Amino acid sequence: MTDALGEPQSILVLGGTSEIGVATAKALAERRAKTIVLAARDPSRCAAAADELRAAGAERVDAVTFDARDTGSHAAFVEDVFNRFGDIDVALVAFGVLGDQEQAERDSAQAVEIIETNFTGAASVMTPLARKMVEQGHGALVVLSSVAGERARKSNFVYGSSKAGIDAFAQGLGDSLAGTGVHVMVVRPGFVKTKMTEGMEEVPFSTTPEVVAQEIVKGLARRSHTVWAPGILRGVMSALRHVPRPIFRRLPI
Repeated sequence: MTDALGEPQSILVLGGTSEIGVATAKALAERRAKTIVLAARDPSRCAAAADELRAAGAERVDAVTFDARDTGSHAAFVEDVFNRFGDIDVALVAFGVLGDQEQAERDSAQAVEIIETNFTGAASVMTPLARKMVEQGHGALVVLSSVAGERARKSNFVYGSSKAGIDAFAQGLGDSLAGTGVHVMVVRPGFVKTKMTEGMEEVPFSTTPEVVAQEIVKGLARRSHTVWAPGILRGVMSALRHVPRPIFRRLPI
């Protein structure tokens, strides 16, 4: 349960090695979160993050096994987490893959892997998570989407479409949960300087995991439905959505 000041006490990070996920958990630990569960395909890779979170004030940090593409295991995974750790105040869906657009265009298996991870896997685990949070009567589901999902661009339409799918799913899920005490928040970062984007050319309004984490924390406090990081991207993407398609397809993006 949240504490007397409304701060979440228990955090589940799906994508326990995600730099945005860990930065968010750290920011929440600094604001009195006590229990943090890092879920990753290889929990041993969460050791450094776990040490960082304990140093930030978390009293209990555990790493558990979670495979986004093993959708058949998701219901049992969620049940086990709630049985072992009790109520979960915030579940952060932070896993995802960028993939290689050129390879995905040549090999459908590559495209399927991106979509199964970013959309199917996320939707699969969010469904039982929402159900358990409704049962406990409270909770927040935070979903890392992307500005790439706002309008698919020719340079990364496979990744963009996968994020568009989970963005729409999360919005609909949030609307369906109105009045239950469960809140769904969609986060739309722009270019974030992480291991996933290492070596790529930075673009205007590039940001860091720590900045995105602070926007997530503020969004949780406001119970926002949508968070942009940085905020200026709300206006930028609104303009891009309305560019006529013949012009849009000629843009170098």
